[in-house]
Amino acid sequence: MVLSAKQKEELNNSVADYLMQAGYIQTLDRFREEANIDNEIEKKYVNLLEKKWTSVVRLQRKVMELEARLSEMEKEVETGPSKKNRSVEDWIPRAPEKYTLSGHRSPVTKVLFHPVYSLMLTSSDDATIKVWDYETGDYERTLKGHTDAVQDLSFDHPGKYLASCSADMTIKIWDFQTYECIKTLHGHDHNISSVSFMPSGDYIVSGSRDKTIKMWEVATGYCVKTFTGHREWVRCVKVSHDGTLIASCSNDQTVRIWIIATGECKLELSDHDHVVETVAWAPQKSAQYINETTGNDKSNFHSGSFLASGSRDKKIKVWDGNSGVCLFTLEGHDNWVREIMFHPGGKFLMSCSDDKTLRTWDIKNQRCVKTLVAHDHFCTTFDFHNSAPIAVTGSVDLTAKIWDCR
Repeated sequence: MVLSAKQKEELNNSVADYLMQAGYIQTLDRFREEANIDNEIEKKYVNLLEKKWTSVVRLQRKVMELEARLSEMEKEVETGPSKKNRSVEDWIPRAPEKYTLSGHRSPVTKVLFHPVYSLMLTSSDDATIKVWDYETGDYERTLKGHTDAVQDLSFDHPGKYLASCSADMTIKIWDFQTYECIKTLHGHDHNISSVSFMPSGDYIVSGSRDKTIKMWEVATGYCVKTFTGHREWVRCVKVSHDGTLIASCSNDQTVRIWIIATGECKLELSDHDHVVETVAWAPQKSAQYINETTGNDKSNFHSGSFLASGSRDKKIKVWDGNSGVCLFTLEGHDNWVREIMFHPGGKFLMSCSDDKTLRTWDIKNQRCVKTLVAHDHFCTTFDFHNSAPIAVTGSVDLTAKIWDCR
């Protein structure tokens, strides 16, 4: 036996305590006699054997989990594209995180990369917007002005102006050169949950708990159009890449597509079974993969307005924005889908969820190819850089994490 005398004594006393607790009295008497245990069993040995046993089982499970993760990472190294040959189409976030950004006092609601500078933003329920250098992980500054939770952020194309919206029922426009708030827009009657610049940068659109979508002129700050039709809280609004359509989703479990020029609702998409949290328009690069997965041959390819939606029913749906047909459904998340985004390379769709994960979906094969456990609490938001191999996630755990992609 390789145990020391002290370890042997501890084991014998632990076994004796176990036999006594289990009521094996005759066995206990014989064991005490053979093990030369004459004294009363000390308090420190009570339940010690059970504690040791359960801790060993937990450690074995942890070892198995780590071995599985190691095997998965080794497989990725062997089969994935090399750093030298990687292209934007193959960049996928990989563990471990590069930086963890801490500083907010409440859950992170939105993360967003600047389109030009090596900066990224986080907004939070603590009513602030923080600016970070994503290359170093350094905190830069805090933008203060909102008086309640900041819900969403959007940059214009050059990154000169930032729009933010809040539960304080206002939208603020910030000059990102001076970090000054240059306009505060009033008009919604409830929590504003989403804001998005139009491609031209001259207008922004917003969605609110007051069930409306509003369009605002940036130069004057005036509301120039109101879109009504949703029956409940409007959760998210996104403008199509050509600037002619708006996609919105709502607590009424529908996705709507609006014609901006006329203000009319073009389509109402109602295939989800719960609140629809997020929508995203597919870029031109993704149209090829969507056509392929739906069986269109190359002669029949169309670049129609494809979009995706994510819902509290744990599903992601991809739609044909011309016909309103649901083309396919992606299932795999174990909790609410909070945000979705098409990968800049076109072949993947990304999603984050209250199941704490960031998932990468292969559009062509309609399957999840990578699940990244990103946070210790609900993963509420993420962003993927449009030209660099880097992603960022935000969470209810008060942190944002920056991930290298390969």
